[in-house]
Amino acid sequence: MSTGPRIHVAADFSVGGDVVLPEGPARHVARVLRLGEGAPVRLFDGAGLEARAVLVEAGRKRVVARIEAVEGGRGESPLPVHLGQAISKGDRMDYAIQKAVELGVAAITPLYTEHGDVRLKGEREAKKLAHWQAVAASACEQCGRAVVPAVHSPRPLTEWLGERCEALRLVLHPGTAGAFERSDAPASVALLIGPEGGFSTSEVEAAVASDFLPLSLGPRILRTETAPVVALSLLQYRFGDLGPPAA
Repeated sequence: MSTGPRIHVAADFSVGGDVVLPEGPARHVARVLRLGEGAPVRLFDGAGLEARAVLVEAGRKRVVARIEAVEGGRGESPLPVHLGQAISKGDRMDYAIQKAVELGVAAITPLYTEHGDVRLKGEREAKKLAHWQAVAASACEQCGRAVVPAVHSPRPLTEWLGERCEALRLVLHPGTAGAFERSDAPASVALLIGPEGGFSTSEVEAAVASDFLPLSLGPRILRTETAPVVALSLLQYRFGDLGPPAA
């Protein structure tokens, strides 16, 4: 039997309890998918729990699901990676966040950099942050994760660097870091990706002073939204859960 669509609902799950779907998912379920009472759905709370549920109300204005079973979610990587991503324009940032979530990132912080051409303030920043958080939740619905990674408020690069304590810290920049040659998996990783114009010399120096290793991903220059996909794929393959199963 189909488990139905996966829907993120930030609610407490209890067997036999009812959950009212938020407006967006409710509209999608009732008007786009045209599901009616009795249809199965799969809910996740964003904090690690999955729930098998069935619709008990599916009107145009209100959709309610009744919880039938609750279990721990799957799909979380054993390698926690905090991505510091320079803010880019338009769909590029959405793409970077979406793919980073699919590749198991644990947290994302959008960063203001010297060569970055995006500056957000006040209400505009709050709206953009809410949008990015929704992108992360939607990516979890698609890829099967039950934990929605935190997308933190945008901040200057120097502030983010000053807070880092991850065991392995990498900045995408031409260099010779042997990040993928080490034999032991790091307990945690900080990955720093720059804007289209790259980092300034002072920003690279600040990263290195914060114990970041310069990391090169080959002879070709990658776009700012492509770089985290490649770097995270390599990290997850080498130290996470994308590699071949242990013998």
